Order: sequence, then structure tokens, then C-alpha cells
Amino acid sequence: MIVVVGESLVDVVADPGHPEHARETVGGSPLNVATTLAGLDVPTLLITEVGHDERGSRIVEQIENSGAELIAAPSVTGRTATATVLLDGGEASYDFDIGWSLPHQELPHCDALHVGSLGTVLEPGRDSVLDLVEQAWARDVFVSYDPNVRAPLVADPVQAWRDLESLAGRAHLVKLSDQDVEVLHPGADPEDIARSLLQGERTEIVLLTRGGEGAVGFVGDLVVRVPAARVEVVDTVGAGDAFMAATLAVLYEGSAFGGYGAGVPTDEVRLEQMLQAAVEVAGITCSRRGAAAPTRPELRPDWPA
Repeated sequence: MIVVVGESLVDVVADPGHPEHARETVGGSPLNVATTLAGLDVPTLLITEVGHDERGSRIVEQIENSGAELIAAPSVTGRTATATVLLDGGEASYDFDIGWSLPHQELPHCDALHVGSLGTVLEPGRDSVLDLVEQAWARDVFVSYDPNVRAPLVADPVQAWRDLESLAGRAHLVKLSDQDVEVLHPGADPEDIARSLLQGERTEIVLLTRGGEGAVGFVGDLVVRVPAARVEVVDTVGAGDAFMAATLAVLYEGSAFGGYGAGVPTDEVRLEQMLQAAVEVAGITCSRRGAAAPTRPELRPDWPA
């Protein structure tokens, strides 16, 4: 089983030209990863916070319908967090109304732990997430991390990068996007920044997503690049989460979570196969409105080969 920890919320998706057409969809990066994993037939548990309101009920319903298990701590505010998503030419930007106060959790028995996004930066819940990472390390459980940086919540890019580096160094696998790099290191080469994270104490593999330019994988001195899937892009909401979930699904199927670094692709063929499988799932997500990742029956029969 893969345990995913982090925020769940409701995306209020607005078109700048037609604000009256705003629509609400269940979202949050960790929730998207968890429900996509479940849809790819990977046993999954999401640990999150849920509000005591109609939006919270919709979140619980979507998680349960996906097949993922749920541990839901009550939101201290009582209301569900929201992210207002502004679409401009299919690209998404965000404005948040969120609190995060996840109480201490005991890490359930699992094969891997995935953390990321707002749950790893917002106090006071951040401390509970970091504690789960340390519990995972103590049990030799594989850890993945996707910072999923959101510019509206970055007050100090220098400190934010230090925090990101610190947590990245505790993860076996780190996923970074070129947008993350642009927020924290404007003008820097995303590949240079991604490669630098391999210096982390526990980090074995770093993946860099580059939108329409595809994705890059770094393992030791090995660098593998794959192009983006050829699709008609409707919007990019949830594409990075779909990529992350597909990556974890490939590793899970390959029994990569048997201990520190076990099974992580270290050769060009396996790394390229994993990246191609992930960009395929992300591409399908981009061809749909909202974070609508494909389920296993919607993929080609031999996926992820």
C-alpha cells in the first residue's frame, strides 16, 4: 500500500473572460495523487483534513469512489479549504484559502509514503508530515516528495528553497517542475536545479517535469529525457499529480519499495520506460477538463511497458 499525506480542497476554476462560469471540482495535489493511484489499481490510503461542510462531503465521496482508503482529520476551522484556479490559455494559476493543522499520526504499515504540496509547508500541520517522513525512514519505507510550489504562498523564496532542500534530502524520489524552479530560482536552468537535489542524503532519483517539453530523469550520472505526449491540451490542472501517481504506480508494480533504493530505475531503459508511462498518463489528463486522470482500464493494455 502507498500512503499519501497532504491537503484536500475544492478547486474553484474560473475563466478570466467568463468569471460567471466558475465551476467547483474536488482537488488538492495529494488528493489527486491518491485518487489517481487508486484508479491505477494501486492500494492507497490518503491522510488529510476535511471540513464539516457540503464541500467536505464531496471530498470524502470522491475519495471513497476512487477506491482509496481515507483517514480524515477534522478541519479546525470547520470549513473546506479552497483554491481559486485561474485559467489563461489552458495554464493554471492559484489563489488559496486554506488552513492546515494535521494532528500527529502514526504511520500505517505501507510500502511507500508520498508527501508534498501545501501540507509540507503550512504550519502547524507541516510538523506532523515531517514526523511521518521520519517514521518512514526509521522503518525503511520508500519516501517520495513533490513540493508542488505555489507562488501565492511563498513569502521568502530563499527560505522556501532551504525548506524544500531539507525535505528533499529525506526522500528517495523527488519530483520537481520547471514552474517550481521559476518561483524559487527565477531564471535558473531547471535541469541544473533538479540535478543539485541528488546531493540529498537519501535521494536516489530526481524527476523534472517541463510541461510541453516533456520530462527529465536524473539518477547518479544518468540523465534521460522524454518528450511530452502529443495531445490537444484542454487545461493542465492535475497534470503534475497524474505524472507523480503514474510514477509511483510503475514503481509499485515493479516491486521497487522493498527497502532503501530497491528497484529504483538505475539504467536508461527502465528510467525511460517509467518516464514515458508517466507522461502518457499526464498527457491524457491534460486532454480533459480538470484533474481528470485516466483509470487503468482507460490506458493501453500493456501500460506501463
